Amino acid sequence: MASESKQSVHDFTVKDARGNIVDLSIYKGKVLLIVNVASHCGLTNSNYTELSQFYQKYRDQGLEILAFPCNQFGAQEPGSNEEIVEFACTRFKAEYPIFDKVDVNGESAAPIYKFLKSSKGEDNIKWNFSKFLVDKDGNVVNHYDPTTNPSSFENDIKELLGVA
Repeated sequence: MASESKQSVHDFTVKDARGNIVDLSIYKGKVLLIVNVASHCGLTNSNYTELSQFYQKYRDQGLEILAFPCNQFGAQEPGSNEEIVEFACTRFKAEYPIFDKVDVNGESAAPIYKFLKSSKGEDNIKWNFSKFLVDKDGNVVNHYDPTTNPSSFENDIKELLGVA
């Protein structure tokens, strides 16, 4: 299926950090926050901390955070998938899915990232921890810059979840 024919995030398959193929249609009915993460970035502590807090707070209401490690910005995610998972899960208690390391920009960008960017009219991801908010139907609702902390758009998440 050509990427032009993909209509939603749910039309994609990706690899998880262990190399398993994951059909994103399993997230139908969930609100998604898709983030390109890095372990050695100045934004790592604040973002990973808030992402873990949000996941704890809203996962039972239908939020899923999908973390895609990326080493394209200052080589700030140099580790193997196993090292990345160990870092995120041990240091930040990340319980959300962590996927295979991907490129988010350029010719080798992962198809899911080409779709996310084109959905919001973006040419390139600016840096680590760019965030895409996706509704329960797989539509990209918003894109937040790396320096935008998750707490600043908590109301957007709550609205999509239908949480007061």
